[in-house]
Amino acid sequence: MSDTLHKKSFFRKYLFSTDHKVIGMQYTITGLFMAAVGGFLAYVFRYNLAYPGDHIPLFGELGAQQYNSFVTCHGMIMVFWVAMPILLAGFGNFLIPTMIGTDDMAFPILNMMSFWIFLLSTIVLLASFFVPGGAFGGGWTMYPPLSAGGYTNPNPDFFKAFFSGASLMILAVALEFVAMLMGGINFLVTTINKRTKGMTPFRIPLVVWFINIATIIFMFSVGPLVAGAVMLLFDITVGTGFYDPARGGDPVLFQHLFWFFGHPEVYVLLLPAVGAIGEILSVFSRKPLFAYKTIIYLALLSAILSVVVWAHHQFVAGIDPRMATFFSVGTIIISIPFAGIFLSYMATLWGGSIRFTVPMMWALGFIGTFLVGGLTGLFLGSNAFDIYAHDTYFVVAHFHYTLFPVVFFGFFAAFYFWFPKFVGKNLNPALGKIHFWCTTVFFNGTFFLLFFNGLGGQHRRINDFSLFSNVVKEPYITFEKIATISAICLILSQFIFLYNFVTSAVRGKKAVKNPWDANTIEWVADSPPPHGNFNPYPEVFRGPYDYSLPGEESDFIPQNVPHTNENIPVLKVKLSVS
Repeated sequence: MSDTLHKKSFFRKYLFSTDHKVIGMQYTITGLFMAAVGGFLAYVFRYNLAYPGDHIPLFGELGAQQYNSFVTCHGMIMVFWVAMPILLAGFGNFLIPTMIGTDDMAFPILNMMSFWIFLLSTIVLLASFFVPGGAFGGGWTMYPPLSAGGYTNPNPDFFKAFFSGASLMILAVALEFVAMLMGGINFLVTTINKRTKGMTPFRIPLVVWFINIATIIFMFSVGPLVAGAVMLLFDITVGTGFYDPARGGDPVLFQHLFWFFGHPEVYVLLLPAVGAIGEILSVFSRKPLFAYKTIIYLALLSAILSVVVWAHHQFVAGIDPRMATFFSVGTIIISIPFAGIFLSYMATLWGGSIRFTVPMMWALGFIGTFLVGGLTGLFLGSNAFDIYAHDTYFVVAHFHYTLFPVVFFGFFAAFYFWFPKFVGKNLNPALGKIHFWCTTVFFNGTFFLLFFNGLGGQHRRINDFSLFSNVVKEPYITFEKIATISAICLILSQFIFLYNFVTSAVRGKKAVKNPWDANTIEWVADSPPPHGNFNPYPEVFRGPYDYSLPGEESDFIPQNVPHTNENIPVLKVKLSVS
């Protein structure tokens, strides 16, 4: 069968492929393209914030409505068209079949369809920039009445309303969710039904567990938002009044429907990245992952808690103070499972023989930067503090310290780690380290000072602060300029990654099967793995993290290496007779 597939045309092998690795590549490349689009939008509006009214290089002048559209689409793109395809769909497609020892997804054709529906959603979103009135500019959360063009008209022009920026954005999100649901079905069924011989649940690598837990969170929480989006689309195009108070509707209802999904979505993105970081920390500290089973239980607990804290996004929306207290307490409690996971990661590093490879540097950078986002989230989880800081740059800094490490540090750590396996070439480590340090320095330069701007009262939804010169004064204007210069340098730093990626893929040195001396079974396959991944399928005899076991000659024992009499742990019990 493999020979037959290799004879297929370019279109069947690389475009309309059912091979999970090709589909993972398609998701990842599309996500990286959208990251470039989102990054360009960020460059334009951040330049405008530092130098309002100036001519922006490579763009021109930015009007107020364009500013709103660019900020809105930047947020929407980075969450749904960068993080989702890369961290969930990309990681899932690359890693699940190879790490559980199978040939492909359970439903390969459904997997292929999921990508093409996702690509259609991407086209619809980009098309919204070119309709009359331009892309939607009412915020990426799409709250009515802004998303409905004011409170709804009972007799709208259907075609004009449908081909508006808001309607196309809603349609694009709906298509993207359909694609992710199709992919999620594949992830769960493949992991449950297609594990290789000996791959018991607690021999499954952590990242596969976390991708599947993220998938379950997504499937459980996405329904209310789909329903809310359909009602919003009806308000815009048909003239219903689900969110119009004059006709018995309630705009705050949409906030609840959005954030019931929107907050669990953070964990949908976070868990795959945290799982990949766990794999990397264990490999490069040469130690078993500390409390592997406990980490899984903590992730399951966080999944449950993630769907009961959504209204901490609505402390200023007129929520009952008693309910606000409930959601504040829940927000603080949900930090406990992740504190346990990160403490387990610290214990894995403690006393280890640490190798500061490029993937390890990205993993450690992830931990350091994400902790800033997590700790500032505790402040915003308090309704008393959130009422003061809401919609200021403190919130902007917080969620970038949460999502940027997840999306980019997590992705780059995984990319540099698994690139030799799935591409079969070695990346340039010197360029990888330069890329890491430039990204780390310029990311912190972009967002850290904005915490102070937010505490100083600077509002996040204003495009020209020169109009408020009596309010926004030094040093906050200087901080905005530092943030803008750092953001431009941060974007330019990614060309180092792009150059390393392209040159290594084209003419890089051929990679060996297992360059990192890792235990998980994807490293048993050839580099890159052929269609079908394994020949023959490996049998699993042990857990994925048997590093530096006492009495062993090697500091790693792959999962497919059988136990011997010498390395089977023996529990010696001394019996006494009284």
